[in-house]
Amino acid sequence: MADYYKILGIKPTASPREIKSAYRRLARKSHPDVNGGSENAAREFALLALAYRTLSDPQERAAYDSKRVQSQSGAHSVINSDNPHARRMRRVVLAQARWDSAVDSWLERERRDTLERMRAVFTTVSLFLSTFLVAVLKPRFWQSFDGYFGRAILLTLFAIGVWHLTTRLREYFEHYTYKPNSIHVSLMDDEEKPEKPFTRFSAYAFLIIGYAASLGAGLYVGVHTHYIVSDMAYFFDQHVRPDLLFYPPIAVLIVDTMHSVASR
Repeated sequence: MADYYKILGIKPTASPREIKSAYRRLARKSHPDVNGGSENAAREFALLALAYRTLSDPQERAAYDSKRVQSQSGAHSVINSDNPHARRMRRVVLAQARWDSAVDSWLERERRDTLERMRAVFTTVSLFLSTFLVAVLKPRFWQSFDGYFGRAILLTLFAIGVWHLTTRLREYFEHYTYKPNSIHVSLMDDEEKPEKPFTRFSAYAFLIIGYAASLGAGLYVGVHTHYIVSDMAYFFDQHVRPDLLFYPPIAVLIVDTMHSVASR
């Protein structure tokens, strides 16, 4: 029986991220195109791909781990025998393998949920903070771009930023919020409490109030700190203009992109 863990050069307790990283590293070295299309390289690459496909899927990995434990335990005559103690030992070993696989899967789900919550918080904080800073500084990027090309780039970034922000917020709303049923429906159906932590209304209220508070606080601070940017009038001023709406979505797009790249 092929040992997929040895093929990938990882431990049996490796996380999905370690499995993926090991596969990518070895795939670049053993790819047939890199090795002149040799048959040995093709076989090695196929076995590497099979190992990764098996270990990256939680169910296939659990089944493989059970077979691997059986194969390893078969090397010991005592465990491989048919006496009651050996059968009991095999059941214990297989149960432990299934338990370890279940724990690994649970930990991976928890890790993904934690990263998703961090992304949601990061995007929301980026929106509020960028709104505050724009309201304080009131950048003049639109006025600085005299030609159509520069303004076209700014408008393109704004459109992409709005699309990115809308997509992210829609994902977070679907993942973390729910729309409660009416009281009559809840009483008649004996509705259980949803697993999602927030109602749709509370999430919208938090987003609107947070945005308004960031904008108001930024305008207030900007009025009382106008002397800070008075020497940089080419880039900033104290006039409230429609083009200021362009900058928070662009800032969120840039910050989220940098955060995604750094998290890989």
